Amino acid sequence: MTTDSPLWFTSSYSNNGGQCIELAVNLVAARGIVPIRDSKDPDGPVLAVPAPAFADFVAGVKAGRFS
Repeated sequence: MTTDSPLWFTSSYSNNGGQCIELAVNLVAARGIVPIRDSKDPDGPVLAVPAPAFADFVAGVKAGRFS
């Protein structure tokens, strides 16, 4: 589903006492971006990451390149 507004979610792996980010992957198809924000500040700034860059970041995390 795509909309003009981000549909925010927090990862089900996120259980760290509120130190979370939220993503809105519903905008990947329509706009090619993954919006990211701080879950503690939903009215704060949003970082719009190009979808390919976000995919590279996730692959790097899974490969252990950022530990």
